[in-house]
Amino acid sequence: MEVQKEKTFVIIKQDGVQRSLIGEIISRIEKTGLKLVAMKFAFATEDQCWAHYNKDDAWFESKGQITVKNREAMGLAVDKPAIEYGKDIMRGNVHYMTSGPLVMMVWQGNKAVGIVKKIVGGTEPLTSDVGTIRGDFTLDSYELANIDGRAVRNLIHCSDATEEAEREIKIWFTENEIMKYRLMNEEILYDVNLDGIKE
Repeated sequence: MEVQKEKTFVIIKQDGVQRSLIGEIISRIEKTGLKLVAMKFAFATEDQCWAHYNKDDAWFESKGQITVKNREAMGLAVDKPAIEYGKDIMRGNVHYMTSGPLVMMVWQGNKAVGIVKKIVGGTEPLTSDVGTIRGDFTLDSYELANIDGRAVRNLIHCSDATEEAEREIKIWFTENEIMKYRLMNEEILYDVNLDGIKE
């Protein structure tokens, strides 16, 4: 695969849609020089969300054990196995992702996965760097999400690795929904000699 054709997957979640941040988020990514090659505004199904998150029992058990320890530290009852607390985390995410329309996108360009991750910021808004989408536009935290028993509202999802992007894209888009076209910006970004700039 040509490096300038690396693809990454992005979802603008409910809080991003409801807070009218779609244009701002797209603009931040677009300004890097990455090319938008697919986009849709649609409701997600539960099956798509479970496939998207792609977690196994080991993950559920690990996250559930953390929840159990936190509940015990706060003096709260532990009334089910750790694995069920882990599954509750994902059930909350699926509920949130299916509660309204999402904006799904595929972006293409050199180091697309890393570039978008840098712009988006860390998963928890509270600890995301200033200048990132999550750091600049939201104030949620894991602590508040846990107190409320809900998914953290961090505006956006982006792929963590190229292999993950490839897997996620197939869940949300068919091959013929991904556009192949030439963008003039690519000339300045990828043309080695900048031929044709002068008249």
